[in-house]
Amino acid sequence: MTATTLSTGTVTAPPKGTWLSEWKLAFTIARRELRGGLSGFRIFIACLAIGVGAIATVQSISSGIENGMRSDGRAILGGDVAARILYREATPEQLAFLTSRGEVMTSAEMRAMARDPQDGGTSALVELKSVSPNYPLYGTFEIQGPDGLPQAVDIQALLAERQGRFGTVVEDTLATRLNLKTGSLVSVGGTEVEVRGLIAREPDKAGSGSFSLGPRLMVSDAALARTELVQPGSLITWSYQVRLKDGIGIKEFREQAKAELPDAPWRLRDYLNAAPQLSRFIDRMTLFLTLVGLTALLVGGVGVGNAVRAYMDAKSNTIAMLKCVGASGSLIFKTYLIQILALSSIGIAIGLAVGTAGPLAAGQALAEVLPITARIGVYPQALAIAAGFGFLTALAFSLWPLGHAREVPAIALFREVVQKAKGTPRFAYLLGIAASGLALGTLAVATAEEKGFAISFVIGSVMVLGLFWLAGIGVTKLAKAAGRPRLPVLRLALANIHRPGSPTSAVVLSLGLGLTVLVAIALIEGNFQKEVSDRLPTDAPAFFFVDIQPDQVEEFSQTVLAVPGTEDLNLVPNLRARIVAINGVEAEKALKTKEYSWVLNGDRGITWQAKAPANDTVLAGEWWPADYQGPPKLAVSKEIAESFGIGPGATMTINVLGRDIEGEVAVVRELDWDTITINFTLVFSPGVLESAPQTYLATVRVPEASESAVQRNVAVKFSNISAVRVKDALDTVSGILMNVGLAVRLTAAVTLLAGTLVLAGAVAAGHRRRVYDAVVLKVLGATRTTVLRAFLLEYGLLGLITAAISGILGTVVAWIVITEVMDFSFHFMPWAVISTALICTAITLTLGFIGTWRALGQPAAPVLRID
Repeated sequence: MTATTLSTGTVTAPPKGTWLSEWKLAFTIARRELRGGLSGFRIFIACLAIGVGAIATVQSISSGIENGMRSDGRAILGGDVAARILYREATPEQLAFLTSRGEVMTSAEMRAMARDPQDGGTSALVELKSVSPNYPLYGTFEIQGPDGLPQAVDIQALLAERQGRFGTVVEDTLATRLNLKTGSLVSVGGTEVEVRGLIAREPDKAGSGSFSLGPRLMVSDAALARTELVQPGSLITWSYQVRLKDGIGIKEFREQAKAELPDAPWRLRDYLNAAPQLSRFIDRMTLFLTLVGLTALLVGGVGVGNAVRAYMDAKSNTIAMLKCVGASGSLIFKTYLIQILALSSIGIAIGLAVGTAGPLAAGQALAEVLPITARIGVYPQALAIAAGFGFLTALAFSLWPLGHAREVPAIALFREVVQKAKGTPRFAYLLGIAASGLALGTLAVATAEEKGFAISFVIGSVMVLGLFWLAGIGVTKLAKAAGRPRLPVLRLALANIHRPGSPTSAVVLSLGLGLTVLVAIALIEGNFQKEVSDRLPTDAPAFFFVDIQPDQVEEFSQTVLAVPGTEDLNLVPNLRARIVAINGVEAEKALKTKEYSWVLNGDRGITWQAKAPANDTVLAGEWWPADYQGPPKLAVSKEIAESFGIGPGATMTINVLGRDIEGEVAVVRELDWDTITINFTLVFSPGVLESAPQTYLATVRVPEASESAVQRNVAVKFSNISAVRVKDALDTVSGILMNVGLAVRLTAAVTLLAGTLVLAGAVAAGHRRRVYDAVVLKVLGATRTTVLRAFLLEYGLLGLITAAISGILGTVVAWIVITEVMDFSFHFMPWAVISTALICTAITLTLGFIGTWRALGQPAAPVLRID
């Protein structure tokens, strides 16, 4: 037995071959060394805490939302099952089927115009919803009480008819827009209703899944009938929520519906998937934010590796002495692995604490934003996933320096004080690094709903991290190849960039990823806003009008065109239909890939016309003559053609209001969605649909000064016609995109924060060498100003180089998104890259200045005496 006295106490090396004894001794040494505190590992712990905290927070919030959707599924859907039919009511046979299975609640939703009858026609677009007398089957409807707090009410009492007038409840947005309050009257269609409350909570709002262009206005089904808005072809969605009888299960109900009413045009949903659109959004948000947290964790992993490497460098004398007195490489590895895992546990524990407290703190904010109640709490599975990410990251980035220390002989460790030892760890450790990285990627994919996107992210992360790592090596080699400039300050700065142990790679890798995201987001937002602002004044109509009845077309045209400055009024018939078959094959079976499944999701808008649209782009075939009167022909969009792999000559069966019509594809065309005009993916030849119940859509260009006059005149004269102001719709979409952009920037800031910590860790890790360099330079005659300028020039160059690389990569990413995804023209915006360069340079200079200033304050004698 060999005894060795260290600063940590007296330890005894175990006999060879006693595996358990070696682990016990390693634990003893590790425990004694950890008594020295966390010096040098604060950045290590912070990097893990940020990444794990971000992932744990996102996973916990997502679990709370999903749990809320499962627990409140019936209230969100409005029933055990729901049948939704677009633009027509259920037939007596279909309604009889539903009522025989349980209690049925009926609702209808449509867009309409709400008008203040006291204010000369001031109007606003609303999302009108009517409900039957047994609403709601599940859940509680709440309005704003006198104190502003939600209070449960009998909604039917509020909507009931009193003294010949029905009631309504509205969202506060509409109340503000039309200056409404309790007791105010508001015109909807051909009737007036009385405002009797402001909606605080509509339990089944999330279940509708529709995109809202206006605030909610709710009435009873009897009031809807009095509005005279329900006309043949009106754009209404009818919903039938069913509370199933005891003994009838969801699966049984679906099987019976398919067997007895196979051709029913409804879409069935059940409470187990009450809000699929919201669920998909939450899944994608969770995936995105989890991957952002993982990105921050990967960037922080660089800091983990730097901290472990710096710690092992500082322990080189201790390791050398242990080896000299007989300690095996295996004992060294186990000792410091135990320390790293112990310190990782501290960082992960802090992250898990953040992930537990964060959702609780965000609960109130979530309640105001989400249309459902999130069940915020502690979710062990979510925390376990975050902890798994943390431990795997710590292992993946610390095994290299640990393996290096295990393999280097004692004499080389003594020499590392002045010369860094080279070489790679043995194959077993390289295999461990690869296994940890693979496990990290596997966990990311396994916990994601969209596996393909997660796999792409993992592959992309490896490529990007590798690219920045190579960039760091390239910068080092360029600095070395620059030679020895005559300017001493520049010569010293370049030498510091390529010297052994320089932070070059850490700076480029840690800051590069976050800055790349910031550049890409800035360019994407800038290009999108430019596209909208450039196109809107000249190309976009001022209004879309919907639900124009055929007998109103002429009078509507005269009313609109009577306003000075109006032009280019375009009226197009509008019907709804389903694609049933392609070349005689059922449409679902004829679909080529799941990517195009949206083609079969419910009814599609169709129209008929004699002449080809102006500036139409025909890809294949040719339009029918203007006086064509033959068998039905179809013009289809490129997306429809690609969905089924068809072209001119193919046949399509389209179900229009219950009648199957087979037509031959004559034209494949490309639609120009950028012009914001009326476009249909399916167009019939004349002579087929003219006698079918239909409404008209219209667009018109109006000078901005005349927009209010057009909207007012149409609202007063045609109570059933809804006007959608294009600028308002674009503002709604732009607001959504701005919020998404803000979320992306905030998440990119998390990555940048992790990168900043890594950079701070790199500066701290090199502090000892920096102190030594500064002392030697001062002893040789250099002034504090000269040394400070040299060090700041070093970090300034690193910041600018990193910003340049990030600017190039961010521009490439933005170009791909703008041109390939959004199909816009790309415009380079220098300010995005310049601002990124300023951010990066400011961060590196600030941290470099702090580290250098501390180094310059060290007295020379103690430093030189130690070294």
